[in-house]
Amino acid sequence: MDRKLKILVVEDEVAIRTGLVDVFVFHGYQVDYADNGPDGLSKALSGQFDLILLDVMLPGMDGFEICRRIRDEDKDQPIIMLTAKTSDEEIIQGLSLGADDYVAKPFSVGQLVLRVQAVLRRSRAGEAQNREMQIGHDIQIDTLNLTGQWGETELVFTRREIEVLQYLKLHNTRPVPREELLNKVWGYDKKMDIETRTVDIHIAKLRRKIEVNAKEPTLLITVRGEGYRLLDC
Repeated sequence: MDRKLKILVVEDEVAIRTGLVDVFVFHGYQVDYADNGPDGLSKALSGQFDLILLDVMLPGMDGFEICRRIRDEDKDQPIIMLTAKTSDEEIIQGLSLGADDYVAKPFSVGQLVLRVQAVLRRSRAGEAQNREMQIGHDIQIDTLNLTGQWGETELVFTRREIEVLQYLKLHNTRPVPREELLNKVWGYDKKMDIETRTVDIHIAKLRRKIEVNAKEPTLLITVRGEGYRLLDC
């Protein structure tokens, strides 16, 4: 029998935390929790959890700092951030620090469960990928170590950014719709009708790393009404 997957819930609001613990236990997960930032970080760094649900606003240490410290130790730990803040700057901050996705409060518990399941499936898929990837003429990427080289400039990526680039490169003869990226990279079922800007934000982050001018991209372009395309030039 497969072991139960373990989830850590880091949330200081009692009602939300209790509800999340009960829901995920009901769905067959082993669940632990923390109600403040320092305890959440300590448990997260134990390496015992398959996924971390991480609130942004926490006493003692906010979720952004916790996410940053987790990523310093483990680049592959699945993290979903829970936030009442939905401005682009705050979402970008969480995703830039390496969160796999964000869920804005108030959220549908049913949809949150589906998104957790999708992230866990994706993180456990173990799909074989080429370690070396080239973007354009000048950018070399080490997909295992999440690093790249562009001339004298060193690049650092998140696991999700690498997965987006790998999928777009594999399908670089055509534009890839954002819904396809949500399905193939994030693992979200097409029927879930996910409302999230995570794809658009990841594309914007990637452009700032691989484009000479992110506002006028020549490698990672948008094909209006069709999706995103990575040009193999």
